Amino acid sequence: MSIGTGIVLFVIGAILTFALNFETGFINLDLVGYILMGAGVIVFVIGLVLMMRRRQSVTTVHSGIDPATGSGVTERRTSTTPDDVV
Repeated sequence: MSIGTGIVLFVIGAILTFALNFETGFINLDLVGYILMGAGVIVFVIGLVLMMRRRQSVTTVHSGIDPATGSGVTERRTSTTPDDVV
């Protein structure tokens, strides 16, 4: 979602900066376009970083007490990457 939002912001900013050639007295469209392009790049990069981040979950299962050691905690770790999620 954020990658697409970043691209949309960048495209709208580029249109305001390079495609429109009229002057308004109350707003500078070139400046607004550059600001939108910068925001689009930042949102795009943040989206990539969040997508590439590894996800890890820890599950602790209590399965009774072992008479030999007096301990009964089993710990399982699962690690997923964005490629694993369907």
